[in-house]
Amino acid sequence: MTQASTGHTPEDRGGPRTALAGLTTRGRSFLAAGVAAMICAYVLGQSDLLRVGLLLAVLPLICATVLYRTRYRVAGSRRLSPGRVPAGSEARVHLRMDNISRLPTGLLMLQDKVPYVLGPRPRFVLDRVEAGGRREVSYRVRSDLRGRYPLGPLQLRLTDPFGMCELTRSFSAHDTLTVIPRVEALPPVRLAGEAKGYGDGRQRSLALAGEDDIIPRGYRHGDDLRRVHWRLTARYGELMVRREEQPQRSRCTVLLDTRGIAYLGAGPDSAFEWAVSGTASALLHMLERGFSVRLLTDTGSSVPGEGSDGFAGTSQESADAAGMMMDTLAVVDHSNGTGLSRAYEVLRGGNEGLLIAFLGDLDEEQATVLGKMRQRSGGAVAFLLDSESWVRDPAEAPGPRDEGTDPLRMLREAGWTAVAVPRGASLADLWREADRQRVHVASTGTDAGSGSV
Repeated sequence: MTQASTGHTPEDRGGPRTALAGLTTRGRSFLAAGVAAMICAYVLGQSDLLRVGLLLAVLPLICATVLYRTRYRVAGSRRLSPGRVPAGSEARVHLRMDNISRLPTGLLMLQDKVPYVLGPRPRFVLDRVEAGGRREVSYRVRSDLRGRYPLGPLQLRLTDPFGMCELTRSFSAHDTLTVIPRVEALPPVRLAGEAKGYGDGRQRSLALAGEDDIIPRGYRHGDDLRRVHWRLTARYGELMVRREEQPQRSRCTVLLDTRGIAYLGAGPDSAFEWAVSGTASALLHMLERGFSVRLLTDTGSSVPGEGSDGFAGTSQESADAAGMMMDTLAVVDHSNGTGLSRAYEVLRGGNEGLLIAFLGDLDEEQATVLGKMRQRSGGAVAFLLDSESWVRDPAEAPGPRDEGTDPLRMLREAGWTAVAVPRGASLADLWREADRQRVHVASTGTDAGSGSV
C-alpha cells in the first residue's frame, strides 16, 4: 500500500525582512564586520578601510537579495510504502523533487518534518537540478507505539554559493502514517461457540415468505430450470429464477476491554497493548475464516461504517474492512468507564455467535455481567490479563488471592472458556490452550457446541 501527496513551493511573503532573517552566522558576521569597519574608517579617516567595510557589508545583502528574488518552480511529492504498518516494523518514505522551470536550480537542502517518535528529522542535500529534471531520495521511519503520525510539510532550504543566507520554503501537503497493532498468526483450532453458517456447520434457511416475496435473480448458466419463475420472467422479459436459499454466515464479536482502571503500566510491552494486539490478531483470523466479524469495546462503540452483523469476511470488501478495524485499533485508548454494562446492552439483542473477549482486571460485578454476556452468545472465549503480574518483578511472589472472587474461576463457572494471560505470553499458544480447555469440557458432556476457527 502506498500513499502519495504533491505540492508546489508557495511564494514567500514578508519582503526584505524575510531575506534578512535568513542570514546565516557567516552572513551576519560579514555584515557586522563591514559596519564596524565603516565606522572605524569614518572615525580614522581611512578611505581604504571604508571600501573594505562596504564590501563586507554589501556582500551578504547582495546574496540575500539575489536568493530572495530567485523563483524556483519546484514540485515535491511524498509516497509512503506502506501507508499502514504494524508497530515495530519499518516503513519507507520516498521523496521526489521535480524542477518544472526552464532554469536549473542551485544547491537545495531538503528536509521533512516527522514526529520524534518516528526518529530524527531526515535531511538531504540535492545537487544542481537541471531544467525538467528530478531527484528522488528516501528514508525509513519506525515506531514501537501504534497511532496515526503526520508527516510533513516538506521544506526546501535554499542557500547561496557563499553560505551567507538561507531561506526556507515549505510545501503544503501532509501525509499520515498509520501504525497498527502487532498481529500474530493464529492456528486453526476448534473453539466453543460456532453459529450456524460458513464452515463445518454450514446450513441454509428456506425462504418462509409467499411466492410474491421470493427474491428473484437473473438466470445463470447451470441453474436448474425447475427454479425458473415464469411469472417474473414474463414481466421482465428475461429468465428469472427463485433464490429460495440464503446463506447464514457465522458471526463473531471480539470484545476489547479498554477501561483505564483495568490495566496497570504503559508502553509497548504493557498489558493493555497486549490486549489490543490480541484483539487485532483475533479479528483478522476470524475474517480469514469467513466469519462476519464485529469489534466491540466496553463503551459499546464499534468501527464506524460497520453493519449490525459486522464485516463479512468473504466479501470483496474484506481487505477494506480489515483496514478500517486496524485503523480503529491504531488509535484506541483507555476509556473512563468502570464497567462492561454498555457492551452488554449491545449484545443483549440476540445470539451473537462466538464471543471472544480480551479483558483486564475484573471484580465480582463485572464477572457477573460477563456471565450474562455468555448467555447471549453461542460460545465465549476470554483471555484474562492480570495487569499486576505484568508490572510486578518476576522474582517477586504474587500476593494472596481470594478464591471466592477469582474472576477466572467465575468466568469458567459461567460457561466461558477462560484463559489466564501471563506476562509476555504468545497468543498462538493461548489460542491452543483454549482449544484444549474446550476438548476437556466436551469430554465431560457439558459443551454446548464447537466451531472451527
